[in-house]
This record gives sequence, C-alpha cells and structure tokens, in this order.
Amino acid sequence: MFEALSSKLNGVFDRLRRRGALSEADVTEALREVRVALLEADVALPVVRDLVNKVRERAVGQEVLRSVSPAQQVIKVVNDALVEALGGGASDDGKRGIDLNAPSPVPILMVGLQGSGKTTTSGKIALRLRTREKKKVLLASLDVHRPAAQLQLQTLAQQAEVTSLPIVPGQTPIQIAARAMDVARRELYDVVVLDTAGRLAIDEALMEEVAQVKLATNPHETLLVVDAMTGQDAVNTAKAFHEKVGVTGIVMTRIDGDARGGAALSMRAVTGAPIKLLGAGEKLDALEDFHPDRIASRILGMGDIVSLVEKAAATIDQEEAEKLAARMQKGQFTLEDYASQLKQIGKMGSLQGILGMLPGVGKIKQQLNDANLDTSILKRQAAIISSMTPRERRAPDLIKASRKKRIAAGSGTSVQEVNKLLKQFDDMSVMMKRMNKLGQKGLMRGGLAALLPGAGNRRPF
Repeated sequence: MFEALSSKLNGVFDRLRRRGALSEADVTEALREVRVALLEADVALPVVRDLVNKVRERAVGQEVLRSVSPAQQVIKVVNDALVEALGGGASDDGKRGIDLNAPSPVPILMVGLQGSGKTTTSGKIALRLRTREKKKVLLASLDVHRPAAQLQLQTLAQQAEVTSLPIVPGQTPIQIAARAMDVARRELYDVVVLDTAGRLAIDEALMEEVAQVKLATNPHETLLVVDAMTGQDAVNTAKAFHEKVGVTGIVMTRIDGDARGGAALSMRAVTGAPIKLLGAGEKLDALEDFHPDRIASRILGMGDIVSLVEKAAATIDQEEAEKLAARMQKGQFTLEDYASQLKQIGKMGSLQGILGMLPGVGKIKQQLNDANLDTSILKRQAAIISSMTPRERRAPDLIKASRKKRIAAGSGTSVQEVNKLLKQFDDMSVMMKRMNKLGQKGLMRGGLAALLPGAGNRRPF
C-alpha cells in the first residue's frame, strides 16, 4: 500500500533537497505536486485540500524558509500533516487496537459489505484476542443469507482454536445474537465476536438488520471491514455505515494489494472513526495494528523499523535464534541452520513487505521488483534442503552431480537451483568463518568491509 504515493512524494522532496535554500515559490510548486500525487493516490478531494492547506500554513513560515535544512523542515511538516490525516495525535493514543474496557462478555459487532473479508477478519480478531490478550472468545455468525457462511466461520473458529456458536437452523440474526450473548454470560466468555451479514451493495434492508442487531446487543465495538482495493468506494461505504449505524473503528483488508492507499488517508476525515487494524493476506495471523505515525513514515520513505522489530519479536523463536547465534559465533553453520533461518524469515511474511519497512528502500523499489523477490523462493530453497539426507545437510561437500540430480528431482526444482543454493550457503559459511576469526574487536575495527571476499589481502589506509 502507498507505493505509488510514496514514490511521487519522494521525487518531490528529492528536488527540494537539491535546491538548498527555498523560496516561497519553491514551496508552492512542491505543494502543487504533492496535491496531484494525493489525488492520483485516490485521496478524497476535501481531504487533499485540507492537508495541503495545513502544510502551506506551516511550511511558508520564517522558521522553515530560513532554517539550516529547509527541505527537511518541509518534509517534517508534511509528515505531521499526514499523521493528523491518518488519525494520529495525543488524543488518539488510547484508541488504537480493539477496546475491551467493558464488563465481560464484551460484544464486538462486525459490519461491512459482502466480499470485504468480514468473516475472515472475525477469525483473525478471535485468534489475536486469544493469543495476545489471553481472552476466552466466542465467534457467532449472524449471516443467514449467504450459503455456508455459518460453516465458514465455524471452520475459522477451529483454526483459531476458539469456540463457535452451534448452528440452529431457522433462527433470525437477532435470535442468534441473543443466544450468543446468553451462552457467553453463562459460560463466562470474555469476548463475543458477532459476524453480521453483508450485501453486494448498501441497501435499507441491510442497514435495518445491522441496526436491530446493534440495538439488541449494545456492542462495545462496532468494527467496519472495508476492502482497501476498492479505493473511494471503500470511503463511501464507510461514510454510509457510519451515518446509518455508527462505527467505532475501521479494519482495512487487502492492503497488500493496493498500491495507492488513498482510502486510508481519507477514512478518518470522512467518517471520524479511526482505522484500528490492517489485514494483509489470507492467513489468520495476517492482522496488524494501525499506527498513523509509522504509516506516515512509510509513505515518506523513512521506513518503519519499530514495526519490523515487533514483527520479528512476535514470529522468531528466541531460543532457536540464540542457539543459532552461538553456533555462528563458533563458525559452525550447516544447511540445517540455513533451513531454520529460511523458516524464520518466511514466518515474517512477504520479503517485499519486510523490505518496505526499511528506510530508503522505496528508492530502489524497481530493482527489487525486477529481482522478483518472493517468499516462494524461500520455500523452494527449503524444499531443496528437505530433499537432502541428514548427512548431506551437515557436510554439503558430499553433494556431487548424481546427488544434485536426485535432490532436484525430489524437491521439484532444477540442478541449477540446487547449485545456486549451495553457492549461497558456501558464501555464508565463508562469512561466518571470517566473523569468527576477526572476533568482535576486529569487526568493530574493519566494519562490514572486513567480511567481504579478499578482505584479508587489503592493506589498511
């Protein structure tokens, strides 16, 4: 998400940096380009006007034009304006994520159009609450219109290892909701997630049904699920639901497929409700907190190291990582260790997503796209290692032509791919041995250059 907008804004700021001192005309010209970039990113026109006006008021001041680094000051002003537009600020600190500050069982009402990912998001939220918050969760499907909707939620509940309300044919959505709340009270559940029915388009019948369920259950959170790929349609949907039903938060799905991101920038201004969560992918654990300041940093090409560290902490096996680090320090590194590393990286999601959190990577986005970075590469490499015998993994020198053919056939890959993997592993092994030989002091003295091939033959400057 935001790739196109990020690329255009970074182009504007690069031109500002090259000018050094800025005049009011320079800032005005840059803001005109920012305005066009926002409109092309599908940001709502009133939101664009408001954001550009805020930036102009702050940027055309003496403290910016006469500062030591005026271009950096302008970037900071744009960053602050983006954070505000995305719903940031001190007053919102306690409103991020799902609010469970209410007597148990806490009802959470899921609303939205059909196909927005509402049922899958209900399963994701249930898993998140069970694992992160240690809550006892009950999932209940109120969708009596779509075939197999209740069975779908039942399957998701099994995957998330939470309870789903038993299906009773012939009940109305209000009766199902009342039964869910009754079961939750009697069986001491902490949270009840109520997944309502959707329609292909907003209509009076849908709104009336959702309004009745809301009246009957009095949910603490009413979360609207919208598909980021629908752009301004997502904003119009959010506006309609907020006016007729009232929502406390928004969950944006399929953000990994939307390169523009204008809907996210428009949501808060149009509805007044904060974006609380982001869904990126079909897996049940593919749900992220929405942080306006971090998203603004990503848009401006400054990366999001905090989110990257959090993602790593949540997915990487600490004990396994420490064992691997100890072996690497001793210069011991096998193909089994390499496979373990591939598995850990794969858990963190797509390589494009991980690299997108690193500062400055946006500028080499095209090269990354040309490199065809994909987690499928990691899976293929893992398959190659799995096709080796334990002895071959510990001693790769044994792998000659006939063994390579067998490994390639067993993993569904080619001999060339097996050779490429072995070469990468060999390069890593050399680097590990060099690290062990140099020690911590040698690394600090020589830096990363000390690890490069031929480093031992170089003379110090």
